[in-house]
Amino acid sequence: MAVFHDTPYARLGSYRRSFAYDLAMIPISDENPTIRTPVVTYALLAVTVAMWVLFQGAGLDAYRLAVSVCDYGLVPAELTHGRPIGFAVPIGLGLACTIDNNQINVFTPLISMFLHASWGHLLGNAVYFWVFGNNVEDSMGRFRFLVFYIVCGLAAAGTHVLVDPTSPVPTVGASGAISGILGAYLVLYPRVRVKYFFFFIIFFKFIPLPAWVALLWWFGMQLLTALPQLNPVSPEISGGVAVWAHVGGFITGAVLIKLFENKDLVTRRTLVSDARGVWAP
Repeated sequence: MAVFHDTPYARLGSYRRSFAYDLAMIPISDENPTIRTPVVTYALLAVTVAMWVLFQGAGLDAYRLAVSVCDYGLVPAELTHGRPIGFAVPIGLGLACTIDNNQINVFTPLISMFLHASWGHLLGNAVYFWVFGNNVEDSMGRFRFLVFYIVCGLAAAGTHVLVDPTSPVPTVGASGAISGILGAYLVLYPRVRVKYFFFFIIFFKFIPLPAWVALLWWFGMQLLTALPQLNPVSPEISGGVAVWAHVGGFITGAVLIKLFENKDLVTRRTLVSDARGVWAP
């Protein structure tokens, strides 16, 4: 059995797809009104939380969490056959994640989008999705949004595999798909103000920023963090976060949004936003 104990710490050789490490800058809300109830956004959040609680045991059982991440997380080497069967990643305490050839492996790019490594990992992703997801759903309709979310998540997973095809380390998390949502938001609503919570040591403050400022800053930080992972000597030095999945998801969302948007819904939303004066200068 392939067993892996995934944690937020790179010392264990794990990768996660999360925004939880960006603790100094957290989105709280935006000034972008929605016209319709974001049913799919709520449903995806509910499914993700249910998977964490019911399937992964809410992280209360370390071994159960390890098995869920190792067996159902995305392992690039299992998809590319870049490592021999049985190759193990030791994680201490007598546990290791081993490369296998189970049929479920081909579905892990999708399954892993609904798994997480810790409460912090889950909540970090949920906050970003809660703030930005409802507006993007409201701009394309429910079914299109669901397809868009999955496509961005799969593109993020594909980017991670392409960059590190022989990695034996599982990745889990929704942030590849959520990165696509951020890319779409940037294209659709660059001037909308987003309220961020800034925290630095003992200083904290709520500051509204135009979306283009906050999201381009976020993307730039992801790219800067991801570049060292291209180092052929030590590709796994990005702090335990699969940042290339973030980059791939974001670019996919920004590129595809015009194919997925519902122009009538975007026009209606723009009229409402103009009337309420939500656009930043």
